[in-house]
Amino acid sequence: MTDPSAAKLDVRTFFHEPTYTATHVVWDSQTRQAAVIDSVLDYDPKSGRTDTRAADELIAFVTDRGLIVDWILETHAHADHVTAAPYLKEKIGGQVANGAHIMAVQEAFKSIFNLEPEFPVDGSQFDRLLANGDTISIGNLTCRVMHTPGHTPACVTYVIDDAAFVGDTIFMPDYGTARVDFPGCDAATLYRSIQKLFSLPNETRLFLCHDYKAPGRDEFCWQTTVGAEKSDNIQVRESVTESEFVTMRTARDATLEMPVLILPAIQINIRAGALPPPEDNGVRYLKIPLNAL
Repeated sequence: MTDPSAAKLDVRTFFHEPTYTATHVVWDSQTRQAAVIDSVLDYDPKSGRTDTRAADELIAFVTDRGLIVDWILETHAHADHVTAAPYLKEKIGGQVANGAHIMAVQEAFKSIFNLEPEFPVDGSQFDRLLANGDTISIGNLTCRVMHTPGHTPACVTYVIDDAAFVGDTIFMPDYGTARVDFPGCDAATLYRSIQKLFSLPNETRLFLCHDYKAPGRDEFCWQTTVGAEKSDNIQVRESVTESEFVTMRTARDATLEMPVLILPAIQINIRAGALPPPEDNGVRYLKIPLNAL
């Protein structure tokens, strides 16, 4: 019988440079039970073809380490990469989970993409919907769910031991914070969510979902601390007020282009990674709404 007090969090990150995405494999070193956070399916927007190279690298690591995947966790419905959740579930198991407010995201984008009438907006595509304060187990480790909306209504942070996996809510201190110009996003809400992160102990490790290598920095980074963000984040350090942040974030977002993969990524990710149903010729299609976003 294992001793829960001996549980130790281990983390291995896989960085997908084409989408600047950090996928984290976390596990209890004692029981070898694991979770995958924010996986990536390769997608070529020029050909419309998917590929499993990044996912297969992760699968090889999990298999070689003898890890038992209990969870495939999403921090939100990503607009900049396609999730590999269904492929991972097929190959290495695990329940696919997202934040409980994913229903609001599904409803908004079902309308924008005019998806098939039978597409449900109840989150039923996911094995588990997680609300603020929920806990799940990864071996003897407890993962606590913190609702951190703003970038999307459904964003969640997973707090495990001395670490928090924050999705796109905040980036490295020299890069700043997430954009808030998608449906259901809100700068003031994002600011308040970041204050929730700032309430964690200063030594808490923050594992990020993306890094875009701020000007002057030579290497990609995806790990920082609460203390470093509070003192040094160029957009939301501790001295920045909510009104200052909202003014800055709103002005900055007005200058940004849409993410390269937003159109395919959203359509797939709100389906928990499933592709749209095939049409009468057996081919699956993604939609491109003209002059709508």
